[in-house]
Amino acid sequence: MAPVWPPVDGQQRPMMHFDFQVGDLESAVAEAVALGASVAEFQLQPNVRVLLDPAGHPFCLCLEVDEES
Repeated sequence: MAPVWPPVDGQQRPMMHFDFQVGDLESAVAEAVALGASVAEFQLQPNVRVLLDPAGHPFCLCLEVDEES
């Protein structure tokens, strides 16, 4: 059974979560979608995209922040 995102009481919860830092968020999302992921309907932050793998497990692509700025 695929987990539900965002979590819902009584439904399957994600078992593990991966965050991947990327330099170009929109390009990384497009590449992930081309490889079979889908963009989750619910998004938490403007600099993060929650995606679902083909089995429905969520993972995040996070825009790499330049800490020197």
